[in-house]
Amino acid sequence: MLPSRTRPAYDADERTQLIAWLNMQRALIHWKCEGLSAENAHRAVIPTSPLMTVAGLVSHMRWVEHCWFEVVHMGRPATGPQFDESVDDADMRVEGVPLEQLLREYSEQCAVSDEIIASHHLDDAGRQKEFRAGAATLRWTLMHMIEETGRHAGHLDIVRELLDGSKGYY
Repeated sequence: MLPSRTRPAYDADERTQLIAWLNMQRALIHWKCEGLSAENAHRAVIPTSPLMTVAGLVSHMRWVEHCWFEVVHMGRPATGPQFDESVDDADMRVEGVPLEQLLREYSEQCAVSDEIIASHHLDDAGRQKEFRAGAATLRWTLMHMIEETGRHAGHLDIVRELLDGSKGYY
């Protein structure tokens, strides 16, 4: 089930607000992909950023979720394309991978993140000692993920409009 594009209640508690804001941004990622052709999902429209495709951004968001919740917060091994220092922006190199698969993997990764969020207090610090960010609390990580996801949802706004003229704000 996809997250709702609904803002949290004005008087909701902190945890509820943080999770709801993150879920709304995650839902925008999915929404910006609706009805997009396979060709357009991989088409670059920004000459100076050829990997900033819809597919590339969705893949990047999947790996950002993995990195911050599984690796940084839980201290799990630093695996995934973003840790491959031999290839720039490896997490955005998804030529030939169907958008539907990337969206499914993103949803599955968000579900893993949600399990981690649900089982920890906002003040719990990360367990990853190899990275300075490993000291971040879950609260900090949630706020960062709202910022990161919202930023890339904005990129998707622009890319999608350049691809086919589709516009809309949540």
